[in-house]
Amino acid sequence: MLLWLAALLAGIFSSHLAQRLCFPYFWRDARYLTKLIRYGARLELYKQTAKVVTVVDRFVERARRTPHKPFVIYDGVTHTYGEIDARSNRVARVFDRAVKKGDTVALLMSNEADFISVWFGFAKLGCAVAFLNTNIRSRSLLHCFNCCGARLLVVGKDVVDTLEDILPSLQEDNITVWCMKPQSSLPGVLCLPEKLQQVSDEPLSPDLRSVSCLKTPTLYIFTSGTTGLPKAAVITHLQSLKAAGGFWAYGGTEDDIIYTPLPLYHSAASLVGIGGTIELGATCVLKKKFSASQFWSDCRKHNVTIIQYIGELCRYLCNQPVVENEKDHRVRMGVGNGLRQDVWREFHRRFGEIPMCEIYGSTEGNLCFMNHTGKIGAVGRSNFFYKMLFKYVLVKYDMIRDEPVQDRNGFCLHVAKGETGLLLSKICSQSPFFGYAGSKQLTEKKILRDVFVKGDAYFNTGDLMAEDEDNFISFKDRVGDTFRWKGENVATTEVSETLGQVDFIQEVNVYGVNVPGQEGRAGMAALVLRPECSFDGRKLFDLVMSELPSYARPLFIRLQESMEMTSTFKQQKFSLVQSGFNPSDISDPLYVLDSTERCFIPLSSCVYDTILTGERKL
Repeated sequence: MLLWLAALLAGIFSSHLAQRLCFPYFWRDARYLTKLIRYGARLELYKQTAKVVTVVDRFVERARRTPHKPFVIYDGVTHTYGEIDARSNRVARVFDRAVKKGDTVALLMSNEADFISVWFGFAKLGCAVAFLNTNIRSRSLLHCFNCCGARLLVVGKDVVDTLEDILPSLQEDNITVWCMKPQSSLPGVLCLPEKLQQVSDEPLSPDLRSVSCLKTPTLYIFTSGTTGLPKAAVITHLQSLKAAGGFWAYGGTEDDIIYTPLPLYHSAASLVGIGGTIELGATCVLKKKFSASQFWSDCRKHNVTIIQYIGELCRYLCNQPVVENEKDHRVRMGVGNGLRQDVWREFHRRFGEIPMCEIYGSTEGNLCFMNHTGKIGAVGRSNFFYKMLFKYVLVKYDMIRDEPVQDRNGFCLHVAKGETGLLLSKICSQSPFFGYAGSKQLTEKKILRDVFVKGDAYFNTGDLMAEDEDNFISFKDRVGDTFRWKGENVATTEVSETLGQVDFIQEVNVYGVNVPGQEGRAGMAALVLRPECSFDGRKLFDLVMSELPSYARPLFIRLQESMEMTSTFKQQKFSLVQSGFNPSDISDPLYVLDSTERCFIPLSSCVYDTILTGERKL
């Protein structure tokens, strides 16, 4: 008996040891996959019963069960689930006869509690809501309406004045504009606060918001378009519900307090942040705008346990002066994306070993990775079972020709383990791609067909990734016509078209360059001047300041005699990106944007050094 027991214990110990040595992530993978399958089963049940419980339905149920629980804390004021529910009911009643189920309305607001009230109010009427980026202006803003077909716009009180130059065009297109100010000086703009006081906060019929199909659009979130203008990514209830499970998958609970300093017009804050808060029944501390100096004091003040981040945000925090109580907080988890390894390690050193839970996925994409193990530098982890559920591949990519490498039959080639390749995700019933509103051409442009066999189709993420021997996936770079700066995607074509308006510019090639110590890539433009014209740094400065959002403005200019092209007559970006902006390495004239001089000034070696040391802020 004792020998049998000893043998059993030895077997258990040996199995445990073998598992730790050969499969060190087995139990963490198992727990994560179990949660994934449980959540997926719920969505599958919605499909089978044709009764979808949407994010707003979940919110209404939370408000019914725990009406007095804090839902959103904004600017020192606590708004309970019941109060936001009642406020959104008022919004729905104001617009009950102005819109109908299936209509699209647009929302141009900064972070505030009423962003959520207005969003949910229209959702309760069965409308899809288009979130407009508060940084975009004039032509880009008008384009957004053409994409999503919105006939009504609600504007926040702090951004209403930015509509002045395009208001006549909106009114000419019969777009009704409402603002969140008690009074408006702009002609024809209606004021919503007064109307909200005149209606009941009783709920309307839930039939108005009911949906029977997960693929029904609920939001339009705008991403940077390589055509030069924002693209309206179609967000269905399926995507909205998937994103809402992020915090829960990482172990979030109803007792958590979540800090969201990211803009609500982006999917990270709205779908993952607000949707995730509702899924847990937790509380969200909403910040109007990220502040590095106030971040940790806010976390301590509100006993925050989960923070939302992007890599750029964490770098800003690490660049703050060291203070004594940096680890004096209750934050137990960070959820976000884009965190560089060096910043990750410094963040841990400064602020404690907070698990940073990376989520990889584009707004419109059909694939998501989650780094559920917390390994530094990885955006996600895969395994045999995950690959059965999500069909993704990494294919060889030619950086010079800016296209996937193909074999003699025209099919793509897989990369080896550890090799960098272009990430593609198969489009199928389990992982649909819904594309962009208003343009089948833009949707088709994101699809690669006949990748491995005739008739297959894959979503092109535009991201270069690598998967190591332990199945950890890491982000390497962006390809094509988009790069990230200040946490935003910059569409090079939009910037090129804007710069092309200047009378002395003949050709423009916009790209992103690495700046040591900075997250993402800073905008740079190679210019060819028109014959007999000279460069005017002040005129170009005035144009980019008035026409482009801050993150899209090129910080560096390079003057060239002629524009280098690829063999397929595309502008050559790769060599320009590689050469950077160091005047010691480049013989072409270089300039840098100087906000003090209000001009693009010559980029000398001395100025270059001040950029590297951080003395000159970008």
